[in-house]
Amino acid sequence: MNSPIGIFDSGYGGLTILSDIQKRLPQYDFLYLGDNARAPYGTRSFDVVYEFTLEAVEELFSRGCELVILACNTASAKALRTIQQNDLPLIAPNKRVLGVIRPSTEIIGEFSKTNHVGILATEGTVKSDSYPIEIKKFSPNTIVTQLACSMWVPLIENSRHTSIAGQLFIKEDVEKLISNDPEIDVIILGCTHYPILKSFIESIIPSNIKVIAQGPIIAEKLENYLERHPELEAKCSKSGQVSFLTTENSDDFDKKASLFLGAQIKSQHIKL
Repeated sequence: MNSPIGIFDSGYGGLTILSDIQKRLPQYDFLYLGDNARAPYGTRSFDVVYEFTLEAVEELFSRGCELVILACNTASAKALRTIQQNDLPLIAPNKRVLGVIRPSTEIIGEFSKTNHVGILATEGTVKSDSYPIEIKKFSPNTIVTQLACSMWVPLIENSRHTSIAGQLFIKEDVEKLISNDPEIDVIILGCTHYPILKSFIESIIPSNIKVIAQGPIIAEKLENYLERHPELEAKCSKSGQVSFLTTENSDDFDKKASLFLGAQIKSQHIKL
């Protein structure tokens, strides 16, 4: 049976994670699901994000996925733990769901010399406090400053992030984060959309500040995870195929997805 690795996101941002995972693990099959019809998740309540995320996970399980990556910081912050602890033992005890927050927080202390880290993320991720909580586990002396960037996802998805007005919004948010803690020397892009802005952000901040995108870290951690769990790895099919599902109009998804992947794709519309 075909058993791709499932990649779930509320919209398009998870495509940046998929791209980095593919580069590192090109032999595996992947099935991407974007819940674009109900995006964005960033401003929704914990209960709604959990409900939507569980529906998506169950959909990917029904299509043969043994392992699902929540390539969405909001879903990872608001739904992952409940799904892992409460739902998996009942619905799929041998399957696994992983998130994108912990891989970055495990190693972020290695990047900062000042022990001052900044987080740029959606409102939902910031309100969850997932990053400060996780970072404290691995780097207890690190001071974390967060900023919710409510305009960034719509700017990116509407291709307005390169406009003068769009860049002004982004610049103001980045400057606000740094002014809130001038000792920050590492910024984590805590939303999977934000790597598209990485070069621009680097161009407007002091050169001593390092900007961290999650994708390469997650890809490396996934490779390590599969090595540590050979029984799960053996179930993952390997023909280098990638398929795409969306809850929105597939033609619209295909056009916008090219912005994130740099290649034309063909998706299938589904309902959750």
